[in-house]
Amino acid sequence: MKERILRHLKTYGYITTWQAIKEYGCTRLSQYIYLLRNEGYNITDELVKSVNRFGESVHFKKYKLEDI
Repeated sequence: MKERILRHLKTYGYITTWQAIKEYGCTRLSQYIYLLRNEGYNITDELVKSVNRFGESVHFKKYKLEDI
């Protein structure tokens, strides 16, 4: 799973929890981000605020792979 997450980051530049669940069935994205960071990958995170389909305010993290 870690390799899939890394491949996604290299291909698209970023990943969110929803993308990880939808594309890879991964419900523990933060664990793999932690492992990749420990391997030396420069992955930053950004708190994104949005509105869901019910008009409620929500927030989630967007992980971004910096210099490859």
